[in-house]
Amino acid sequence: MTTKRSFGFSLIELLVVVAIIGILASVGVVSYSGYVSGTKKKTAKNIMMQASLGQVEYYSENNRYYGPSGSTCSATEATSTLIETNLLGGTDSINKEMGYFMCVATDSSDYIIKAEEREGTQKCEMSMPKSTIFTVGSHC
Repeated sequence: MTTKRSFGFSLIELLVVVAIIGILASVGVVSYSGYVSGTKKKTAKNIMMQASLGQVEYYSENNRYYGPSGSTCSATEATSTLIETNLLGGTDSINKEMGYFMCVATDSSDYIIKAEEREGTQKCEMSMPKSTIFTVGSHC
């Protein structure tokens, strides 16, 4: 007596495999998006540190810090471009891929550099005064 052997997969086995792959893919996407946002935040902090070094150089050349007087500033594309020109040597560091706008506010002996996310309803805001101690908003 001969029996016929089947080497195929049943529909249930295929559905289980597809479900497992879907779960693994969703976990991977969530992890990747967290990695990307963390990288953007770290990049913004690094550029803020570079701008702080640029402030030291600007002060040594002009006997004042770069930026408008006052304790507040509005982080926009225009202020980001001015920071690139005056503090970062004209580099295109503050771009769309980074995901943040920046601005600088000064008073007589101090300055503060602020970064704000370009997009999102709850935007991440970071600031760094002359003492280079970061303040990170609650939405970051």
